[in-house]
Amino acid sequence: MKHYKNMLQTLKLLLPALVPSWRFFDTIAPSPRIEFTLLQTVQGAPDCWQEFRPRPEQLSILSMLKRMFWNPRWNESLFLVSCAERLMENPAEHSNQEILNRIKAELERSSIDVLTTPYLQFRLVFWSRHDARLEKHIAFISKVHPYLGGVE
Repeated sequence: MKHYKNMLQTLKLLLPALVPSWRFFDTIAPSPRIEFTLLQTVQGAPDCWQEFRPRPEQLSILSMLKRMFWNPRWNESLFLVSCAERLMENPAEHSNQEILNRIKAELERSSIDVLTTPYLQFRLVFWSRHDARLEKHIAFISKVHPYLGGVE
């Protein structure tokens, strides 16, 4: 019986760590999505915004299991959401620069032609559901930054 009580006490201590309380969060709200555009000139009007690191529509069971143990890209994406939220609450150059640096690094790895569009701009958007339709709200638009083919 004493062994049973010890196991029960250990489980009581361990359970809050395994099943966190939702009261941990101050508020639960939609997180901002980051979109970017490449421009030909500083004064150019953005015509095509692309979501930065869109979430996959489907994942296999194997991919989900693998991501539970190793997913540095998702961790970095969570860091960017944190930067975006901080940028919304208290605009600071650090958060702006972190987002900008990650977009530039991603563009370097991709095959996007940045020679004809040497300027970069990003924005933060929120999606909300109203009745049966989704609405996009633009919450922040950055200044236009020169894209020099490298991370500053």
